[in-house]
Amino acid sequence: MSDQSTDAPTKRRGFRFPFAAQVLLGLVLGVVLGVVAFQIGPVGEEGEPNWLAVTLQTIGSTFVTLLQTIVPPLIVLAVISSIANLRNVTNAARLAWKTLLWFGITALVSVAIAIVLGLTIRPGLNSAVDAASAADPSRTGSWLAFIESIVPANFLGLAANTSAADDGTLSTSLGFNVLQLIVIAIVLGIAAVKVGKAAEPFINFTSSALEVVLKALWWVIRLAPIGTVGLLGNAVYSYGWTTIGALGKFTLTIYIGLALVLFVVYPVVTRLNGLSPSKYFSGVWPAVQLAFVSRSSMGTMPVTQRVTEQNLGVPRYYSAFAVPFGATTKMDGCAAIYPAISAIFIAQFFGVDLSVTDYLLIVFVSVIGSAATAGTTGATVMLTLTLSTVGLPLEGVGLLLAVDPILDMGRTAVNVAGQALVPAIVAKREGILDQARYDARPDASGFVPLDEPAATVSESAESGADDADEGAERETAASGTPAKG
Repeated sequence: MSDQSTDAPTKRRGFRFPFAAQVLLGLVLGVVLGVVAFQIGPVGEEGEPNWLAVTLQTIGSTFVTLLQTIVPPLIVLAVISSIANLRNVTNAARLAWKTLLWFGITALVSVAIAIVLGLTIRPGLNSAVDAASAADPSRTGSWLAFIESIVPANFLGLAANTSAADDGTLSTSLGFNVLQLIVIAIVLGIAAVKVGKAAEPFINFTSSALEVVLKALWWVIRLAPIGTVGLLGNAVYSYGWTTIGALGKFTLTIYIGLALVLFVVYPVVTRLNGLSPSKYFSGVWPAVQLAFVSRSSMGTMPVTQRVTEQNLGVPRYYSAFAVPFGATTKMDGCAAIYPAISAIFIAQFFGVDLSVTDYLLIVFVSVIGSAATAGTTGATVMLTLTLSTVGLPLEGVGLLLAVDPILDMGRTAVNVAGQALVPAIVAKREGILDQARYDARPDASGFVPLDEPAATVSESAESGADDADEGAERETAASGTPAKG
């Protein structure tokens, strides 16, 4: 015993700067450099960004681009592999509907908090925002758009967006429709299962390719501290903190709602399900940090999936379904807190009295409607869907654009925290959570080591068949391979 404890420190070669501390240092450095760039100010007669601002913007956008590049293959490979693994799991349908159920429960609680805050703080009254800034948004959300976005337009889920510049030139950019990618992957996964033995090489290739993508993902994750400097520094330079002034009460209301969901609702949910809130926060923190600075749930999704599996102990065959699906539909920040408070703000600003039916419609859109913006994710799109459903003026969206980037950081952080929470809760309730991994302490990298010992069957578990079943389930969670039903 003494020999082991004596040898343990010698295994750590040199000083390792914890990954979480690296990201925090990046946050601080990003703010400092952003302030410096803001003080330097624009250059030239046309007010172009200075060299430091351009550098920060380039670093931040490059990092986000690298993350988003990995998202499409990760989604396709992970979903196909998860469906292939789920073919031997008898409760696959149960896992799916319980995931949806908990998505709805947490969204319902979140929107209820938002409505209470909106009616209590009343951010739309006596606001210093100029009514002249009201303007229709460039894009809106609709139920029809959701239906259309489900059907893949092409095999790769590619979507083209053409925009016109001030000088009349047209530019076209390509992007991936994540919801369509998930549909494509689900179809391929089910087809592979139905084909049977002939599809085994395809399934094996998919699993092998997934491991390669995850290894490349880790290399990108290691760049997060550098990316944080660029992302936050560019945000400080571009928007500053003075833009909060006219919408101070509104901004405060949003962040109070986000804080209540993240630091009250989620800990209560974890505690009620027999999980440690502190372990949840320590496990999910790498993804929350990245989401805050990147302002992209999809860009953060690879990290979200890694913390869900490696830190929270959710088996891969389940997280590969729940996390990508949650990244498109589970948005307590963007789809519950923000649109509810914003709708109340706009109603108060324009002097529109909302009825009980209107509030029920806000609840409905927040709980159900987030899927309607899955193909064109964005809080503004979700807000327009809420406003049009309730019948409020869409030009009210323009009042809130000044502080949207500042709000988006907090919204995205809450979104990602919820996307990791629900799989952990469902896995716990279904007995497939690796409790030992969940309770383990992340190392300096921010993640629980892969060689962390698997959970063992509790000594108080019932003997006989129940004991064997529980042991099989826990072995499944630890290995990431489903037990055969």
